[in-house]
Amino acid sequence: MEYIQNKIYHSSDISPTIKSWKSGNKTIVFTNGVFDILHIGHITYLAEAFELGDKLVIGLNADASVKRLKGENRPINNQDNRAKLLAALFFVDAVVVFDEDTPKELITIILPDVLVKGADYSIENIVGASEVLANGGSVKTIDFVNGHSSTSLIEKMRAV
Repeated sequence: MEYIQNKIYHSSDISPTIKSWKSGNKTIVFTNGVFDILHIGHITYLAEAFELGDKLVIGLNADASVKRLKGENRPINNQDNRAKLLAALFFVDAVVVFDEDTPKELITIILPDVLVKGADYSIENIVGASEVLANGGSVKTIDFVNGHSSTSLIEKMRAV
């Protein structure tokens, strides 16, 4: 568990790790989300994001943020469990829990080389895109795996 726990950060303590990776000329890829019930759609998306660089950093919405965005019945899994599940994936290098509703502040701290979101976003609507582009980075979108979402899994479970 120590290996997994060592990959989990709060936004206030990620900077030294990012500086170390940047000084080693590592390409840092950043994405974010709730990742409430991990499913094949998440795994596929994250694996494709990882392939865009050397280090994959995931911004994870804290529980309070999820409640504000998704409602009082979410998250299903608390932030500690969600962070550990993500950190256990071999291609994830860091999971950073953030309290705000958007990852804009975290993105300005990390200034990744590649910012990634799902293809349901246009680049103009991706939080942090302008900051990443202004710093010489790029913004990419990745297609979702159709038929897979935490919301649809929750609805399916409630119907049983």
